[in-house]
Amino acid sequence: MPAPDRQLLQPLASVSHKILIRGATVISMDGNVGNLPKGDILIADGVIAAIGLRLDADGAEVIDAADMIAIPGMVDTHRHSWEGQLRRINPNAESLEHYCNATHFSFAKYYRPQDIYVGNLLTALGCIDAGITTVIDNSHNSRTAAHSDAAVEALLDTGIRAVHAAGAPVAGDWDTAHWPGNLARLQAKYFNDPDSLVTLAMMAQLEPDQWTVARELGIPIVTEFFGGGMAAELEGLHEQGMLGSDNIFNHCTCLPESGWNILREAGVRVNVCPRSDAHYGIEDGVNAWQKAFEHGIRPGLSVDNETSYSGDMFMEMRVAFYLQRAMDHTRRHHGQHHVAAPSDAFRLLEAATIDGAAVAGLEQRIGSLSPGKQADLVLIRTGDLNIYPVNNAIGTVVHAAERSNIDTVIIGGRLRKRGGVVLGVDQAKLRAAIDESCMHLFSAAGYKPDLFEASFAPIHGS
Repeated sequence: MPAPDRQLLQPLASVSHKILIRGATVISMDGNVGNLPKGDILIADGVIAAIGLRLDADGAEVIDAADMIAIPGMVDTHRHSWEGQLRRINPNAESLEHYCNATHFSFAKYYRPQDIYVGNLLTALGCIDAGITTVIDNSHNSRTAAHSDAAVEALLDTGIRAVHAAGAPVAGDWDTAHWPGNLARLQAKYFNDPDSLVTLAMMAQLEPDQWTVARELGIPIVTEFFGGGMAAELEGLHEQGMLGSDNIFNHCTCLPESGWNILREAGVRVNVCPRSDAHYGIEDGVNAWQKAFEHGIRPGLSVDNETSYSGDMFMEMRVAFYLQRAMDHTRRHHGQHHVAAPSDAFRLLEAATIDGAAVAGLEQRIGSLSPGKQADLVLIRTGDLNIYPVNNAIGTVVHAAERSNIDTVIIGGRLRKRGGVVLGVDQAKLRAAIDESCMHLFSAAGYKPDLFEASFAPIHGS
């Protein structure tokens, strides 16, 4: 198979020696730093050096942020990045099976390495554009070693911070001989630099033999975990000592009390999916954000995929906020007295930043604007018509801000979006590569595109 074209982006610029962000409204997500109505952030060699008032700008590139809000870069703790070119192909999917019909059971089987590259590239660029600076890439279509290489290289080329969780395909023929040995090969080829923005993980189900391989390599294990159907296996795994803080569980819907207690005791990291759980009717369709909190677990938020809806974390925070509020009010209306406290905007922003960083195992490096941490941050314009006036900064970010309001994105001290534009992208070449990938996948699967299709029908023979 031909190698992917890695010339769709300009080479990444070097990390700036010194950047001074001047006069921003700072939401730090760090209790020791606090929030500043007007403050400066000094970045030196990719690290936040200081946060305060009237910091010395000697020799620094100065960004005037007087009409902007600074927040930590947001973290998407579960995204199937390879599906990037399948955006909104199935907007009315009613079940997990409907999702699979438009991904695993159809197009996934025909992905070439260049299609994986294009999908991951598009997803990562979309994340950067939307202020998501870190993503846990759930790559469950690693059909060959070349497919895995293409996925990792796309992440590296965009300059996003990522945890690449390579995983076995769900359907179709694939090179079974390279799994799980492919992980050791990937680690040796791409992951020798401790300062790399991209790190390695395994994506696997409740498979202790597979988990052992990951633990021998010292990498996290990502699992699609639907609590109602899989909870019965937790007790045995816990008794065998197979659960730990290197486990990352997605979804966790319908998990009984005993299951939550096991996850807490074992230190399992959890992320929840407000939109996909509801959209695809995963078990009861109710995301586990509130349940996790009630059991002493701070979950991250995840977009999951873009095959049915948008890829931004702003919408994920809002859906989580309003679903929790709706359930809370419903219980009160029907006479229940012991109900959860109403959600608030700050808690949702925590889930999208510092809690997400903890799920990714990166809370010591990112997730808050703290001196000594990596400079992953977002600047949001406050003068735009949909935002001005800002009467509450946290409420503005969670309830009103959009991708279009993001002026600047910095990852590891490197500017990746400036003046509202993602840097280094040749739009014409990128779109041509996306179009070619879509044409190949659609033709190979026998799919005839319909811009007004109400329901994605299973493809004959897929």
